[in-house]
Amino acid sequence: MQLNLRNPLLFFDIESTGLNVATDRIVEISIVKVSPGAPGEPNKVEVKTRRVNPTIPIPPEAQAVHGISDEDVRDEPEFRQLAKSLAQWMKGCDIAGYNSLKFDIPLLAEEFLRAGVEFDFRKRKLIDVQNIFHKKEQRTLKAAYKFYCGKNLDNAHSAEADTMATYEVLEAQLDRYKDDEEDPLQNDVEYLAKYSIQNRFMDYAGRFVLNDKDEPVFNFGKHRGKPVKEVLKYEPSYYSWMMEGDFTLDTKKVLTEIRASMI
Repeated sequence: MQLNLRNPLLFFDIESTGLNVATDRIVEISIVKVSPGAPGEPNKVEVKTRRVNPTIPIPPEAQAVHGISDEDVRDEPEFRQLAKSLAQWMKGCDIAGYNSLKFDIPLLAEEFLRAGVEFDFRKRKLIDVQNIFHKKEQRTLKAAYKFYCGKNLDNAHSAEADTMATYEVLEAQLDRYKDDEEDPLQNDVEYLAKYSIQNRFMDYAGRFVLNDKDEPVFNFGKHRGKPVKEVLKYEPSYYSWMMEGDFTLDTKKVLTEIRASMI
């Protein structure tokens, strides 16, 4: 089933130096931009893949996953050199990916912040194909590709192969679940973005979530479940501890915004 689009929809996948959003870096990014076609015409598909010099060593365990070495990216541009043009190219687009809400979006957002380039993912509709898959079948991308598309995923952990597979899986999900009696899947980006969300995260790393009263609460540590503003009132030093700690720039930005709203 062809995607029903109002805005261009970007599917993207990242290969990185590791899984720590606060300290690791992008080594490759692949983006499939699907734009609405003219009435009666298919959607337009554009693919861009770029390796990036992470400016830090690529650990052997990361290289074992994606096959990209320090030598492979030595002469590639740093992310800060690509950030402005990439943000401009992504402007006005909704975003989709596989496990993107937990990893790819937080890491890309952190790279943009580090480069001093403004790009607010919270203003875009975000679809996580993995969350749809897990709600429906509870499997991996390789299994999802086999299950929905009937094909084997060759070159797994290649950013471009994984990105194209994610795009195909979402279209196949729409075909498979459009007539689901209990939970039909709608061909609508806003609906799919809402369906993909598992938690109401305020920051990409998930350190703060909104409770049923729409209050920001801590989602980790000794204050888990407690309202952030309440904790900052009786334990103001907690703010300094987080700002000086190994938290992402985005988490610190959100914390600062919450604190500023108390004044």
